[in-house]
Amino acid sequence: MINVAVLGYGTVGSGVVEVIETNKKDIERKIGASIEVKYILDLRDFPGDPYESKVIHDYDQIINDPDISIVCETMGGLEPAYTFTQKALSKGISVCTSNKELVAAHGPELIHLAQSNKCNYMFEASVGGGIPIIRPMNSALTAEHIDSVMGILNGTTNYILTRMDEDGADFADALKEAQDLGYAEKDPTADVEGYDISRKIAILSSLVCGHYVNYEDIYTEGITRITADDIKYARKMGKTIKLLAISSENEDGYFAMVAPFLVGREHPLYMVREAFNAIFIHGNTLDDTMYYGRGAGKLPTASAVVADVVDCARHIGKCITILWDDEKVQLTDADKYKCSYFVRVSADNRDKAEAAFEITDTVDAGVDGEFAFVTEVMDNTAFEAAAVKCGGVITRIRMI
Repeated sequence: MINVAVLGYGTVGSGVVEVIETNKKDIERKIGASIEVKYILDLRDFPGDPYESKVIHDYDQIINDPDISIVCETMGGLEPAYTFTQKALSKGISVCTSNKELVAAHGPELIHLAQSNKCNYMFEASVGGGIPIIRPMNSALTAEHIDSVMGILNGTTNYILTRMDEDGADFADALKEAQDLGYAEKDPTADVEGYDISRKIAILSSLVCGHYVNYEDIYTEGITRITADDIKYARKMGKTIKLLAISSENEDGYFAMVAPFLVGREHPLYMVREAFNAIFIHGNTLDDTMYYGRGAGKLPTASAVVADVVDCARHIGKCITILWDDEKVQLTDADKYKCSYFVRVSADNRDKAEAAFEITDTVDAGVDGEFAFVTEVMDNTAFEAAAVKCGGVITRIRMI
């Protein structure tokens, strides 16, 4: 019998219980043993809930129960999730989590603690929601030298940008719609400012290089400055705007960035719409692969947590190899990243812009009083210097 405890009975936690109960026969066949949710830890009571008898309020009851094999941490945040995870792993109880904030901050420490106690710390759901990505990187792609990862890793921002693109909505209206549909939190800061996606790309970057990439070191730019006029220009160019996370290896080491990019129709990420996510991986011999699906939501995320539960149940007393140590990676300067830029300036500054930039194309989307253009490939340091010479820009968006 595999006994499981679920920490936090919110959206994902209740989804974990639902997935286990709904797919119990399939899960038991795959692990070769029966499985049961024995405890649900939450501060609240849930009168009338089908599983209210399993709800407890004392975490010690879980870690002091010798029958508990696996804990699903779906609380979110750093505390008390960090303390609870440490206590479980120290007792040899495997932990499966969807908590990207905790994984990004303490991943190598918790992996090492699990390995020291012959159990596992698994976090498939922390990056792509329901998209399998960590397990493929650790198994199917183990023969590859992965040199770049790029993706749409936040369903909230992708939904907002899709609505702006397809409906002509401005940012505020698209955000409100996302909140009304439950795609965005009441406080959407972590999503729209890019903090959520920076944690996710930090986790993937760490797994690629095997060392610790601190998400706080990643250049991060959100979508709050994207306007309806930006969308008009994008459509005129046959492109769309996506908030992308990029991680790559170069001659100086490793680079990571989160920022809005203009994506053309020829790129596979162009067609990723609504709240869907996609992750594009390049390997030195395999070349390109893409992983696509629902990157968030109750059941997709819960499904990824339960997939980790199955993996842990198959490896009771054994450690699943995850190469991620605590040696910190010094990321290369984001100002050195080279790309073309789409730029909007006041029409009065057209002559200055043409003198300051090497312009490869001009764009007329019918916006009065502006001059818009595409630059040559350049790094951000050169761009900023040219922007000063032309008297400032209204906006600029990187291009891939």
